[in-house]
Amino acid sequence: MRLYIAEKPSMGREIAAVLPGPVRKGNGFIETGAGTVTWLFGHVLRQAEPQEYDAKYKVWRAEDLPIIPEHWKLMVSESSAKQFAVVKQLISQADEIVHAGDPDREGQLLVDEVLEYVGCNKPVQRILLNALDEKSIREAIDQLKPNAQFFNLRQSALGRARADWLIGMNLSRAYTMAAQRSGHRKLVLPIGRVKTPTLALVVRREREIENFKPVDYFNIKAVFQHTNGQFQAQWKPNEMQQGLDSEGRLVDKQIAEAKLNFFGQEPLAGVISGYSKAKKQEAQRLPFSLSTLQVLAGRRFGYEPQQVLDTAQALYERKLTTYPRSDCEYLPTNQFKESQSILTNLQSCGDDTLANWAKGADGKIKSRAWNDKKISAHHAIIPTRVKADLSKMNVVERNIYFLIAQAYMAQFYPVHTYYQTKVEVAYKEELFAASGRTEIDLGWKALYTSKKNNEADNEEGQDKEDNGQEENNLPPMKKNDNVDYVSGELAKSVTRPPVRFTQATLIAAMKDIHKFVQDPEAKKQLKAVYGIGTEATRATILDELIHKRKLIKEMGKKKQLQPTEAGYLLVDAVPEELSYPDFTAIWEDQLHSMAEGDGSLEAFLQNQVDFTTKMCRKAEGTSLVVEDAVKCPRCGLGILQKRHGKNGDFWGCSNYPRCRMTCNDKDGKPNLEEARQRANYRNPGNGFNNNGSGQGSRYRAGQDMDEIAELGNPYMSEEEMAAFTKEYLR
Repeated sequence: MRLYIAEKPSMGREIAAVLPGPVRKGNGFIETGAGTVTWLFGHVLRQAEPQEYDAKYKVWRAEDLPIIPEHWKLMVSESSAKQFAVVKQLISQADEIVHAGDPDREGQLLVDEVLEYVGCNKPVQRILLNALDEKSIREAIDQLKPNAQFFNLRQSALGRARADWLIGMNLSRAYTMAAQRSGHRKLVLPIGRVKTPTLALVVRREREIENFKPVDYFNIKAVFQHTNGQFQAQWKPNEMQQGLDSEGRLVDKQIAEAKLNFFGQEPLAGVISGYSKAKKQEAQRLPFSLSTLQVLAGRRFGYEPQQVLDTAQALYERKLTTYPRSDCEYLPTNQFKESQSILTNLQSCGDDTLANWAKGADGKIKSRAWNDKKISAHHAIIPTRVKADLSKMNVVERNIYFLIAQAYMAQFYPVHTYYQTKVEVAYKEELFAASGRTEIDLGWKALYTSKKNNEADNEEGQDKEDNGQEENNLPPMKKNDNVDYVSGELAKSVTRPPVRFTQATLIAAMKDIHKFVQDPEAKKQLKAVYGIGTEATRATILDELIHKRKLIKEMGKKKQLQPTEAGYLLVDAVPEELSYPDFTAIWEDQLHSMAEGDGSLEAFLQNQVDFTTKMCRKAEGTSLVVEDAVKCPRCGLGILQKRHGKNGDFWGCSNYPRCRMTCNDKDGKPNLEEARQRANYRNPGNGFNNNGSGQGSRYRAGQDMDEIAELGNPYMSEEEMAAFTKEYLR
C-alpha cells in the first residue's frame, strides 16, 4: 500500500480527489485505488518542555540554567493524539510512504519527525505541491523524488526549532528572574531569537523619533536660459562651503541669502560643463513572495500580515493561486507554457481592469522571473490555470487576487524604457545640477501608473526627504553650450523624523534586515539573505508581540507601531547580542546554507549552546531596579522588599537565596543604618557595600527569610510557570 501523508486535511482531500479507483472515507484517512491518504494537523508532535526532561525544572532557578537537553524529546500533542494514532497505524501497514508536507522547511520537518518518531524504515518519496488544481497535483505525483534528497532541508528546520527552544526557554527564564529580583513581581520577559530583535527595531525607531530635533536647511534653485529654452537647476555646494552641517546641508540662512544675492550679480554667464543622455531600461517587477505580497497589501489596503497570509491560504485551497508561504519571487521555466492559459482565463475573471490588462499582454515575452536557478522547493505566488471569478470573492480576497494577477501579468509587458538626462552648469565657479527623464515606453509600468495602483516610493514606507532637485523637461543642449543666469530662489526645507513602523513596513524590515545590522562586514554578508524569521512565521511573530504579549501597540488610523512600557523594559534588560539583529540574521543565513548542504546541524547547535550559556551568565548580573525601590546594599542586584515572618515585619533582598541581606523595619522602611552599624561592629574597617555583612543584620529576620522564601522564582506559582511555558511554546 502507498500511503500519502499530507500536512493538513484540506491538502489530503485534494490529493485523494485525483487518485484513481474507488474511494472510501475512513476516520482520519481516505482510501483510493492508488493508495491511502491521511493527514496531520501541522505539528502533531511538540518539543518537550523543560519539566518533561526533569521535574526539578518546574521551579525556575538561575543555578539550573542553561537547560541543555542531552537527547531531544518530542511529545505527542494532546489535541492531535487521536489523529496521530491513525497515522501511526497506517504507517505500520504501508509498503511505501509519500511525504506530502508543504514545500518548505517546516513542511519537510513536520512529516519527517513523525516518520522518525514511529521508527519508520519504509521507502519514502517526496511530492512537492505548489498548486492544488488537478493538473498540478497529477504532474507532481508523476514527478515524485526520493525524500532523502530533502535531508538538508529537514536539518535546517530542526536547527531552527532547537535554537528557538534553547534561547526561548533559557533566556526567558534568566531575564524574567533578573527582572523579578529587581522588584518587577509579575513581569514575564519572553525572549525570542527573532521576536526580541524585531521588538528592538520598534523601540529604537521610537527613541529616534523622541530624540529627533528638526533642522532647517536651505536649497538654492536657479533658472538658466539656454538658446533652446529655460530650465531649472539646483546649486551643489562644495564640501568646503561654510554653513554646511555634517550631512552636507546648508543650515545657515544668512550664508544662503548672501549666496543667492551673489548669484544674481553680473556677470550672469555660465556654461554647460557636463551633459549626458542615456537610454535606460527597468525590468519587470518580480512576482510575489509572501513577504512582498504582505508589504504591498499593507501599504495599499492597510491589511495586516496575518490577514494577507490567511487570505492567500484561502485562495490556494480554492485552487486559484499557488502555494502562499513562499520566499521565492521567481518561476520555473517549465511553467512558461501554462502562461497563455492563465492569461486567457484572466480575460474573463470578473474584473474589467484585469481583463483589459490580460488582453493587452504579450504571451511571447519572457521576463527575468523565469529562472530555474532561483527556484528551490517552491516558486513565486501566481494565479493557477483554474478560472477565477472576482465577483464571487469577498473584498479582501478580491484585492489580494488582484495584486497577485497584476504582478503576474506585468511579466508579459515590455521592459520600461526611458531617456535619463543629466546636466551640470558651471556658474561663478560653482556647480549647479539638473536631471530630466523622457519616457519612451511605459511597458509593464502601465499596469502601475494610476494613483490606486502605485506603491510607496520608499521600501520602509518613509517619505523621501526633499533635496530640492526635481526631474524636469530639459531643452536640447550639449556640453560647452553657453547659458545665462535668469533668477534664483531660496527654498527652505525641514529635516523630518523617521516614520514609525506599521506591520507591513516591519515585515519589510525583517526581510531586509541587513539595513539594521551594526557590523559593516556582516551588513555586506547579509544583504542577499532572506532576513530574520520565515515567510510563514513573520506574521505570527508580529501577532504575538502586539496582541499576545502586548509589547507593541498599534496607534491611530495608520496603525503605527509603538512599544509599550513592557516592550521598553525587555529591550533595555537584554544585552545587545539579543536586541540587535546581527546574530539572528547570521544564524538565518547559516540555516539557509544548511538547507543547501553547507554546514552541519551539530556545529550550528553548539554555537547556540555557547551563546545561550553566555547570555545566561550575563543575566545573572542584570539589574532592573524599579523607581523608588531601595537597592540592596550588599549584592547591588536585588531590591529590599518588605516581608512578614513569625517574628514580625522585616526587609529582605529579592535576590534571595543568593543574597541573604536582611534588616529590620522602621516606620515602613528598611532600617539600613542599624544594619550598617551591626555590620561595622562585626567587621570593623570594612565597607557595608562590599564585605557581605548586612547578612542577617537581625538573626530572627534572617531566620524568617529562610522560612518564608519561595526558592527559585518567588513571584510565580508552578501553575503560572507551566502556563507561561505552554504559551511560549505554542
